[in-house]
Amino acid sequence: MARSFPLAGLLRLRQVQQDQAAIDLSAANARVAEGTARQRRARSTLGATSSEATSAAVLYAVAASRAASRSMLAELQALDCDHRASLDAANTAFTAARARSIGLEKLELRFDDAVADGMLVAEQAVLDEISSTGWHRTREVDAG
Repeated sequence: MARSFPLAGLLRLRQVQQDQAAIDLSAANARVAEGTARQRRARSTLGATSSEATSAAVLYAVAASRAASRSMLAELQALDCDHRASLDAANTAFTAARARSIGLEKLELRFDDAVADGMLVAEQAVLDEISSTGWHRTREVDAG
C-alpha cells in the first residue's frame, strides 16, 4: 500500500486559500470592470445632453446638471481608484497564495516520485528473489 503525502492536509488548506484568493481577485476584477462601465455610461450620457439654452432658467439648469455630472464623475473616479487598489491587493494576495501552494505541490510530486521509486525497488527485489529461488531449485533438481 502506498504511503500518503504527510503534508496533504496542509496542501489542501493552501489550495483552499488559493481558491479563496482567486475568488477575491475575480470579484475585484468585476468591481473594476463595473466601475469602468459606469464611468463610460456617465460620460456618454453627459456628452449626449443638449446644451441649447432657450432662457436663463434653462441655462442655469444645464449648468447645474453639468456640475452635478462632473461631481458624479469625480466620485466614480475616486471609487475606481479604490477598486483598483483593492484589485492590486487581491492580485498580490493571490500571487502569495499561489506561491505557497506551488511549493507544497512540488514537495508532493517529489514524495510521489520517491514512493514510486521505492515500490519499484521493492518489486525488483521480489523479482530477484523469485528468480534466484527458481535458479537454486533448478540446480538442485539437476544435481539430484
